[in-house]
Amino acid sequence: MPLRLEIKRKLAQRSERVKSVDLHPTEPWILASLYSGTVGIWNYQSQTMVKSFEVTELPVRSAKFVARKQWVVAGADDMFIRVYNYNTMDKVKIFEAHTDYIRCVAVHPTLSYMLSSSDDMLIKLWDWEKGWMCTQIFEGHSHYVMQVTFNPKDTNTFASASLDRTVKIWNLGSPDPNFTLDAHSKGVNCVDYFTGGDRPYLITGSDDQTAKVWDYQTKSCVQTLEGHTHNVSAVCFHPELPIIITGSEDGTVRIWHATTYRLENTLNYGLERVWAIGYMKGSRRVVIGYDEGTIMVKIGREVPVASMEGSGKIIWAKHNEIQTVNIKTIGAEFEVTDGERLPLAVKELGSCDLYPQSLKHNPNGRFVVVCGDGEYIIYTALAWRNRSFGSALEFVWSSDGEYAIRESTSRIKIFSKTFQERKSIRPAFSAEHIYGGILLAMCSNDFICFYDWAECRLIRRIDVSVKNLYWADSGDLLVIASDTSFYILKYNRDAISSYLENGKPVDDDGVEEAFELLHEVNERVRTGIWVGDCFIYNNSSWRLNYCVGGEVTTMFHLDRPMYLLGYLASQSRVYLIDKEFNVIGYTLLLSLIEYKTLVTRGDLERAKGILPSIPKEHHNSVAHFLESRGMIEDALEVATDPNYRFDLSVQLGQLEIAKEIATEVQSESKWKQLGELAMSTGKLEMAEECLSQAMDLSGLLLLYSSLGDAEGIIKLASLAKEQGKNNIAFLCLFMLGKLEDCLQLLVDSNRIPEAALMARSYLPSKVSEIVSFWKKDLSKVNPKAADSLADPEEYPTLFGDWQIALAVESNLAPSRGKYPSAEEYLSYMEKSNVNLVEAFRSMQVDEESTPLENGDYGHEVTQEDGVESPEEPVEVDVDDSNDSAVLVNGNEGEEQWVLTPQE
Repeated sequence: MPLRLEIKRKLAQRSERVKSVDLHPTEPWILASLYSGTVGIWNYQSQTMVKSFEVTELPVRSAKFVARKQWVVAGADDMFIRVYNYNTMDKVKIFEAHTDYIRCVAVHPTLSYMLSSSDDMLIKLWDWEKGWMCTQIFEGHSHYVMQVTFNPKDTNTFASASLDRTVKIWNLGSPDPNFTLDAHSKGVNCVDYFTGGDRPYLITGSDDQTAKVWDYQTKSCVQTLEGHTHNVSAVCFHPELPIIITGSEDGTVRIWHATTYRLENTLNYGLERVWAIGYMKGSRRVVIGYDEGTIMVKIGREVPVASMEGSGKIIWAKHNEIQTVNIKTIGAEFEVTDGERLPLAVKELGSCDLYPQSLKHNPNGRFVVVCGDGEYIIYTALAWRNRSFGSALEFVWSSDGEYAIRESTSRIKIFSKTFQERKSIRPAFSAEHIYGGILLAMCSNDFICFYDWAECRLIRRIDVSVKNLYWADSGDLLVIASDTSFYILKYNRDAISSYLENGKPVDDDGVEEAFELLHEVNERVRTGIWVGDCFIYNNSSWRLNYCVGGEVTTMFHLDRPMYLLGYLASQSRVYLIDKEFNVIGYTLLLSLIEYKTLVTRGDLERAKGILPSIPKEHHNSVAHFLESRGMIEDALEVATDPNYRFDLSVQLGQLEIAKEIATEVQSESKWKQLGELAMSTGKLEMAEECLSQAMDLSGLLLLYSSLGDAEGIIKLASLAKEQGKNNIAFLCLFMLGKLEDCLQLLVDSNRIPEAALMARSYLPSKVSEIVSFWKKDLSKVNPKAADSLADPEEYPTLFGDWQIALAVESNLAPSRGKYPSAEEYLSYMEKSNVNLVEAFRSMQVDEESTPLENGDYGHEVTQEDGVESPEEPVEVDVDDSNDSAVLVNGNEGEEQWVLTPQE
């Protein structure tokens, strides 16, 4: 049976011929040396080249990272070895190493050693701690030495592959090889050691188009891998997966099972001949170098094979080795911190005869099933004894301890708790997956069918593409996870029981009442578990969330990929595992889940009873949950965070509570928000207090001016001056009629031109004084411009109606200190349109004019300058005693100014 490993292409970069590739152990970098003489570093996350070294004009056949020194070491056809610092791009060392092409360089995993092999048939050992001195030469091959590689299990030994058809095993310090394998009928291009377990194996690839697996202790050939149609140029045992990878000049990469030697997959990316394969311990990424570029693939899933049963015991598989840890062994003296790795003592439990791809406890935790290589084995969890086994692509447990296996897409078998086959099923569709739990589920690519375990009767068919299923322990709730979202369904077992007992026929879609869709959440579930009615899961963004009643709450943001193991109610903690088998715990209170569950069910009385048992630090989470369900008043009662309580009280319109919180917090933004809200709801006293607290001078200006509150505007003018808010201070003074103060404010703000223009419009008597300031100030910058400024005292003819303006100012001065209330606005509304100078001029009557009489409107007057009468009707009140007239402008009895005709 196949391993069914997922293979995803993660990078594809075209380039000139790639002769060697290497992976950096910590950075997301690929090192590629090219036949053109260049060495480049590619970032496989950003898909860009980050470094490039122009090494030589001849081929660079081998380059390696030396991460602990931040180096790149490269050997080329010009017989030189070059060392570069990949951070500074400086050349650290260059030396002539051989008398012919350098085929390979190999870095010792821990010591300051490097091996190089060459077409001069020599292997040399270099020590960079001794200034790159050649400390040993290994002679013995009779043709080009194509590759050398250190033994990872005994780094004092290494193997070499040569076109003399042999592989030799050497010891550092010894001039002669330990032994020679007459490996192939043609030249040997490549060699690699097995790293995964205890087997003393190495693999070779040859021009005879085969790869061979050797036992270097017995010096015998274990297996010959046949299938390539051209020279085999690169081989490797993958350090993390039970596979062998071979690359050939036929353009293909073949993946073989490392135990059965079965061909699992063949990759052909159409980039011509394969020259190099790169891999790294701890990673499932594999890099392939071709004639026309570089490909990186990711093989298999990185989800650790692990299972946790209810008491806190965890069993996991590292390759074929089975280990166990127990969370409850952590003493009370150890303070568990959320997100920190737990210091668990690992215990060896045994080994497995197959490569585990899944591992799962049965419901009561007594048995564990391991599935992989198309087989399953059921072990006892404590003693790790084999209880049953068989062929299966998939294995699932029922909630009662029965189990089912999928032998193929057309045959499902059900077994009893005593491991006896009970039923064999041939579904009417292609069963791509099966899932266990309360019901047995079989699904194709487009739909899922649920069956009861006892009789295998169809319960319900649902048209959805299923990624995974998660049953709640109660059996009442179910999550169906798809690629982009998940659905929470309620299982109506009572409806099913009565339906089946009545013997009603079931059609192809099953019983419609079987499931009720409660919620749909648009998030992808990576792994998930149920705790009561709460579904805990991590999503595609690696957030740890939980969902109660369709409301999703984020518990933690995970800093790396982690996978859910289970929940311990006694500790109120949910446990996760990462790909390095580190176990991490996070707090999730059971009382919090119970409270939210009761609220969801509408049982508010019982929920209130649980609330006191929830620690205060979690009350805000409860309040957010209540708010999401529209229970805002309850949320306000529960919430403890002042900012959140303020928002809730504003939502409810409870401004007094909001005011108390704002007084407590003393936040300017809150006072401002509350002030605007109070103003909009007509609570003007509160609005004034809030705006004052927030120092919102603009808001106060709007409030006071709308109310016609002269006292408030006087206070605001003073406050604005103190705060340096001159615009607001100016507007306040202007509304108060304090024109002299407005003028002084402009002068103090060094806005003298504006002061002069304002004086010309409103205080002509002050113009000469301001112009003198303006001249003095302007002369510092432009004396000529300063001299061009005209003073009306010196040049009155340049200023039209100057005398009239002075007279208007004089007569208006007494009325500027009066502040009518807001209710009187309508009486004054039209007066803002009157041009006082025009009005005054219209009343200048020569001796031949008809005298003005009381109540006259729009009386024609003569004007020597030919200016027409004002358009607006004007009412005058003539005083015969002094030949003066009072301009009323249509509002009876409201004197505005006194005009005396010129003699």
